[in-house]
Amino acid sequence: MYQYDDIDQRIVEERVAQFRDQTRRFLAGQISEDDFRPLRLQNGLYIQRHAPMLRVAIPYGVLASRQLRKLAHIARTYDRGVGHFSTRQNIQFNWPQLEQVPNILAELATVQMHAIQTSGNCVRNTTTDHFAGVAADELIDPRVYCELIRQWSTFHPEFAFLPRKFKIAVNGAIADRAATWVHDIGLHAVRNESGDIGFRVIVGGGLGRTPMIGVVVREYLPWKHLLTYLEAILRVYNRYGRRDNKHKARIKILVKAMTPERFQREVETEWGRLKDGENTLVEEEVTRIEARMVRPDYAVLSPEQPAVLREALQADRAFRHWHERNVQAHKVPGYAAVVLSLKATGRAPGDATAEQMEAVAALADRYGFGEIRVSHEQNLILPDIPQADLPALYAQVKALGFATPNIGLLTNIISCPGGDFCSLANARSIPVAQAIQARFDDLARLEDIGALDLNISGCMNACGHHHVGHIGILGVDKHGAEYYQISIGGNQAPARLGKVIGPSLGSEAVPDAIEALISVYLDERLHAEERFVEVVERLGIEPFRESVYAQSEPEALYA
Repeated sequence: MYQYDDIDQRIVEERVAQFRDQTRRFLAGQISEDDFRPLRLQNGLYIQRHAPMLRVAIPYGVLASRQLRKLAHIARTYDRGVGHFSTRQNIQFNWPQLEQVPNILAELATVQMHAIQTSGNCVRNTTTDHFAGVAADELIDPRVYCELIRQWSTFHPEFAFLPRKFKIAVNGAIADRAATWVHDIGLHAVRNESGDIGFRVIVGGGLGRTPMIGVVVREYLPWKHLLTYLEAILRVYNRYGRRDNKHKARIKILVKAMTPERFQREVETEWGRLKDGENTLVEEEVTRIEARMVRPDYAVLSPEQPAVLREALQADRAFRHWHERNVQAHKVPGYAAVVLSLKATGRAPGDATAEQMEAVAALADRYGFGEIRVSHEQNLILPDIPQADLPALYAQVKALGFATPNIGLLTNIISCPGGDFCSLANARSIPVAQAIQARFDDLARLEDIGALDLNISGCMNACGHHHVGHIGILGVDKHGAEYYQISIGGNQAPARLGKVIGPSLGSEAVPDAIEALISVYLDERLHAEERFVEVVERLGIEPFRESVYAQSEPEALYA
């Protein structure tokens, strides 16, 4: 992971001092609420339903064990002992007191962390594959380029007040585990015919009120032009993006209004003025970033499964299920990446207590190289575990409550905090997620259903990415009551948006609706390997719609 230099540290500490003074003046009545709002937002501070919410940046989802311990300390000292890991690979604290937020930021700065640009109309935290650097199918480690983007975009004076928030995702592997097609800018690492590394550039994706799949504006961009091309895109967006209506201000709306062809021409024209300018990357700059990336000192291990692992797989069925679902292949022989599920039945998806965070930090130190990853699926990853240590690690992860073997299955639900916390939400997300988990809390049944992504959002902002869930659930407000709209057929990669199946349902009807969808799938699939989303694509939504709405239900369940 990246280690700050003196400049990085000074920037963060100066921001803490600046925001401490701004907060003091606001509390003293010397700054109005309207003037304070953009100041707090660009420091990750929201005013939510019950209290302020602080969103802390976890750049490209990478944490050191000392940083996770600090987050645990903050949760215990300034919050209610819990942190929520979000779909942006960040962590959110839902109960800090406004006057204590500068103290939290000061504590974060001691471990090279911050909350800068985790909100506001600026370039947000750049995300990437949570297996970056260890994935077997990786072309390049994208974290170096994520860090270059972070440094370039932080406090960029031209892009501090964009028409709307702006999100970039970078994928360095063959499989797209970064959801690049539904970002304002998505970057895919590719090689040209000569074998040189560059990026396929995708623009105009996004979910929210008007979900769209991005379009390719460049099939191959040489790596040295990465920042200049990003700057050209953002300049065009800054120049032409709407500011009169926040619902039509995202770059996806601009690309559609201009047409992708004209937008691409505008970007290429702007890039012509920037192409060989001061932001053109050189080998020395990439080497500088690389030198500050602490890499694991891997041991030379046999690629064969060690005897202790083979024996455990044969003797312990529960361990075998966990190994099949939660242990991922590693590009270094003898190692594995382990996903810690934050989706145990009955718990809020993505939540971890201070004690759990401290325990995970200890596991990272004991079994790995002191590094933890956060996925946009709201789970944690220990990226570098020797295979011989997997049985011992499993016992401790199980005791911790993070060994639910549901990665890739229906109960690995992505969910925003919803109406329990968020002031924008139309409905609660967490109770619905828990009800579905309880209904399908049977491993054999989950395995029979197979790969299925279920995503829940409490409002149209789509923080739960419901549009790209195989099953998506959206909370809606119907005359002051909470209802839930269901879509099916969405997919992250290849990106596809789900289709709404019919009228929204009351919360008590949602588990039954999911049950009906699953029943149709199991009846109609051609073989056990045909996934739910593939059956939807083959048959369309009609048979699923008919099943959900076939039974006579009380009128109050529908709206």
